[in-house]
Amino acid sequence: MYSKIFKMPTFTPIKLILEDSSEYTGLSFGAEISSAGEVVFNTGMVGYPETFTDPSYRGQILVLTYPLIGNYGVPKNEKDAHGIEKQFESSRIHIKGLIVSDYSRNHHHWNAKKSLSEWLIEENIPAITGIDTRALTQKIREKGTMLGKIIPSKQNDLPFYDPNNENLVREVSRKQPKTYKKGEKSVILIDTGAKNNILRSLLARNITVHRVPWNYDFFQKKLKFDGIILSNGPGDPMAVKETHAISQIALGKKIPIFGICLGNQILAIAAGAKTYKLKYGHRSQNQPVKDLRTSRLYVTSQNHGFAVDAKTLPSDWEVWFENINDGTVEGIRHKSLPWSAVQFHPEATPGPVDTGFLFDEFIKTL
Repeated sequence: MYSKIFKMPTFTPIKLILEDSSEYTGLSFGAEISSAGEVVFNTGMVGYPETFTDPSYRGQILVLTYPLIGNYGVPKNEKDAHGIEKQFESSRIHIKGLIVSDYSRNHHHWNAKKSLSEWLIEENIPAITGIDTRALTQKIREKGTMLGKIIPSKQNDLPFYDPNNENLVREVSRKQPKTYKKGEKSVILIDTGAKNNILRSLLARNITVHRVPWNYDFFQKKLKFDGIILSNGPGDPMAVKETHAISQIALGKKIPIFGICLGNQILAIAAGAKTYKLKYGHRSQNQPVKDLRTSRLYVTSQNHGFAVDAKTLPSDWEVWFENINDGTVEGIRHKSLPWSAVQFHPEATPGPVDTGFLFDEFIKTL
């Protein structure tokens, strides 16, 4: 079967300008608007619908290193019986802009509803094609993550914007609590930008989920539950002081806790450790990690720009997983109590599902 050729907007010149004054000129295939944010790269080959809708990318201009993007279009936005988007990780795109080497004007997939260009224009996201993304990525790896801005040829300039100066979690978290009823066991999911597949993973294991805002005091509301999930999310983990405080109360009550990505950093901070910003972060679906208990290696999906400082962990905590590439902390656990977290994404979407068993390990502690 041949791909259908979709009508595309007129490609016009557009620039990416970095804070070191370097400029990259390409052609626009998204919304004709200016945008500013933190420029980061992802080395994954596929999975752009899930990646763009991941709330952890809030405030970031995303560079995709895989050369051909858009060839399978964008799937239908269908919801399951719980009202959760089946194909996306949230209800909207969160990136501030997209940079690719070669945008595919033709797309084909059995579940495609529209082209990537159409989706980006609908969501008001600018995008550039025709830039050497490998060279741009090498620059970021050498100099570190930089601020950048996308400027169409007919638009005026705008200032740089550092999203890490904001409480991005406030922007992406739920505003009101919501319960997804399933089994007798239940968990609180503290939504600091939770991906939908965390919900799906818990519901598939017959767990009822109370999804609450990042600063919601569920102890004061006297909710009944068996454990707590600290979700993924965007920005500096130090910005969510209220979540730290709630997590510290949970530690004091010895409630089972499992953290994912930002949740790993929040749990570490609540325990008394410190975090720091990585030079360029980990964003891909092929990050190797080592389980220090068993020496087994796993390939994982990751998206984070901050990490836990292992030297600051209290003596009753230990590093659980370690990144094979750079030795950074990929997971922590308490030596005797049911508290643990991982920096990677066991729920995947996109990426390998090899570490999905971690949900099962957590559920055993409830």
